[in-house]
Amino acid sequence: MEMGCGMLKDNEKTEPLGCGMRIIVSDEHKFWTDTVLLAHFAAPGKNDKACDLGSGCGPIPLIWLRNNAPRFVSAVEIQENACDMLKRSIEMNSLSEKIEVVCSDLRELKGKLQSGSYNLVVCNPPYKADGAGIKSSNSAQLIARHESMCTMDDITDAASRLLNFSGRLCMCQRPERLCDVIVSMRSHDIEPKRLRFVQQRPGKAPKLFLIEGKKGGRPGGMIVEPVLFIEGDNGFFSDEMMQIYGAYKEGYD
Repeated sequence: MEMGCGMLKDNEKTEPLGCGMRIIVSDEHKFWTDTVLLAHFAAPGKNDKACDLGSGCGPIPLIWLRNNAPRFVSAVEIQENACDMLKRSIEMNSLSEKIEVVCSDLRELKGKLQSGSYNLVVCNPPYKADGAGIKSSNSAQLIARHESMCTMDDITDAASRLLNFSGRLCMCQRPERLCDVIVSMRSHDIEPKRLRFVQQRPGKAPKLFLIEGKKGGRPGGMIVEPVLFIEGDNGFFSDEMMQIYGAYKEGYD
């Protein structure tokens, strides 16, 4: 059953995230499997203070808080309509004490967020470098898919400024951007420490990777975790994917 209908605008709807949590989405602002995987991979602690760069309509903060962690999230998003959607989702879920929405270019956070005060920063960045691939005429999709508003270096620079010593940056990206991500992290004093590839099914090339870096970490010592398979041999979600989706999938039962 649709909830929060009085809060919805044209072409919007709510989706269940499980455990009674719901999120407002639209055709322009929605989320995919990679968002759920990144939220799970980052795994904030209950006492962490976290920041989600390019939060969109806010799926990552809402998925985290569905699981009662972290203690506080700053959601940074440049698009005003996405910020408005997230603010209404926060109100709908009674989370105003747990999330702040910062409508800003992530390159202009000085004076808006306290430097060195975050244990965790995450970003599901545009996957295509500016000038690569066919650009969408839809402005929201263009910002989400191409580095038209920020580059990889902009993201790692912002994260480095926000993180405290030993704080973590977690990102997802396409495999062809792996070198770009590692080089950018290291150039901003974030040492890559954990890497996991994601494949649709056995026998297919990886379609995504998840990476974690530590602010001020010593060079080397990166752990490469076992591949995460989206599907099992039967063509359905793997057991691990079912565990990751967990309460989110239960919301559709």
